[in-house]
Formats: sequence, structure tokens, C-alpha cells
Amino acid sequence: MKKLFVMILTIAMLGTFAACGNNDTPTNPNTEYIYNVGLLQLVEHPSLDEIRNAIESEIDSAGYGDIINIDFVSGQNDTSTMNTIAQKFVANEDDAIIAIATPAAQSVAAATSEIPIIFSAITDPVAAELVSNLDAPDGNVTGVSDYIDVAAIFNLANELTPEVKSYGFIYNMGEVNSVSVIEDAKAYLDAQGIPYTEAFVTNIGEVTTAAQSLVGKVDAFFLPIDNTVASAMSNVADIAIKNNIPVYVAADSMVHDGGLATAGVNYTQLGKQTAQMLIRILINGEAIADNPVEVLTEYSVTVNEETAAALGVDVSAYTAE
Repeated sequence: MKKLFVMILTIAMLGTFAACGNNDTPTNPNTEYIYNVGLLQLVEHPSLDEIRNAIESEIDSAGYGDIINIDFVSGQNDTSTMNTIAQKFVANEDDAIIAIATPAAQSVAAATSEIPIIFSAITDPVAAELVSNLDAPDGNVTGVSDYIDVAAIFNLANELTPEVKSYGFIYNMGEVNSVSVIEDAKAYLDAQGIPYTEAFVTNIGEVTTAAQSLVGKVDAFFLPIDNTVASAMSNVADIAIKNNIPVYVAADSMVHDGGLATAGVNYTQLGKQTAQMLIRILINGEAIADNPVEVLTEYSVTVNEETAAALGVDVSAYTAE
């Protein structure tokens, strides 16, 4: 098992949110009413599974596990499948819908303008056309963004591997969240005069080839929160380690799968905040319009000690217990 170390860094929360509940259902948790919540997850892989597990755990910890029924369905990374699932949730008249990852949220948002939707792991909800205003959502959609401070990741990279002089990006241009992070990464590296090379993918099967195409061209890889790439993260890590290439990523789960390090999203915390939003919506009946989109209150520095040892990178500053 890979040995991982995490250092939690607290940052200011940029906003809080809530959403309207179903006016026809009670908000008193002491009633016998069971709240039915559809949960659509783009695909099953460690990053998104971690969010879902944290959502369910937080609901149980808060004491609502008996009255909030979660109907989890995987979208299998297929738009048609997700649209069908979204329509099923609407036909069931669910009390709320949780959508994990941008394509899943887009499917459920297209299916209903009435049922409260709480998204999770959406890097840029405005670009994804889920909300028009982060501070004052004007529809039935709000949630938790996994916005990434790319400067923090590159600063960490400079600290751990100062010899790196160029980066390779691997991402799916069809994922709005990935494009948003990559644009921020480009702006940062352009300002620093650091070159980069891009490798595009459209499906999981292309990720290994994309990684191989960058070998010999760049000193390090940078991977955004990209569901396509994350699903093949172990393959990228194997190629990188064999070629002595450090891989910096935007989510701690991608470090779990072999990436060297991140100063990025803690998906367990992301799931907890998503669950807390759901509880406020269903139990307290708060209005979406009164609550802005929320971002993580905690980011984390995570390093993979096994990967670091294979690359000869000193990560001792982040492994002290």
C-alpha cells in the first residue's frame, strides 16, 4: 500500500449556500417523513467515490441517516445514461438531487428547474452554465466547487523539484472543469516564463498514449481535476516513475494513485460540505437564492512517499508526524 501523508491548510471560506426544500414535505426531522435524494455520479473512480462516501458518512454522523434515503446511480461516464438517470429522479419526484462532477450536474440541471440540485466537485460552475452568479444563485442549483489554486501547486512543485523547467498537461478538452484549471495553469506558467506542452484525450483509452507522448519533451506533468485522466491515473504514474518524471495533480485522490504531490482538493472535506448543504436544504428549508456557491474551507498538501522515493524526491517536510 502506498504511504501517504497529508498536511491540512485552512483557508477562508468564500461563501455559504443553501437551497429551497420541497414545500409539500415537512422540515421537522422528528416526523416519519423519508426524504428521497437522487445521487448521480459521473463515473466510479477513487476521487468521486471518496466524495460520495463522505456525503453518506456525514449524513449518518449528523443523525439523519434514517430519514434521508440516498439513491446512488453511476452515470458510467456516458451522457445518454446520465440524462436517463436524471429523468428518472425527476419522475420519482425526489426531494433533492446531488450531482457529482460537471457532466452529471449538467444532466440533472437540464432535467429539472424545480427540484433542488446540489452539485459537488464542479471547478467552474459559471463556465459550466449551472449558475450565472456564484454569490446569488437565481435558479434551483447551487453546491460546492472544487476550485483549484494552481499557484499553490506550482509553488509546491518548485519547492520539491526546483530542477523542473517545463510541464506537460494531460486533459480532456470536453471537460469544462479541466479546461478552466488548465487555463489558470497556462496563465501562471506564462507569467513565470515556463514552457508547457499539451496532450489531449477524449477517452480513458487515450490517456496512456498521451502520457507516453510527453516523455522526453517535458520535465514534469501537471494534471487538473479531470475525470477521464483520473480514471487512468495509475497508468500515468507508472509511465512517469519509469521515466523519472514527477507528476503534480489537483486532487489528493490522484496522489493516492501514484502522483507525487498536490496542494489541492481534499475530497473527504468536499463531501462533508456537500452533505451539510443537503441537510440545510432538506431539514432547514433554506432558499438557494439566499446562499452563494460554496468552496472548500480546507485544502491539503498531500505527498506520496513511495512515489517520492522512486523519483528520489525529498518530501520529508511534509511527512513529519
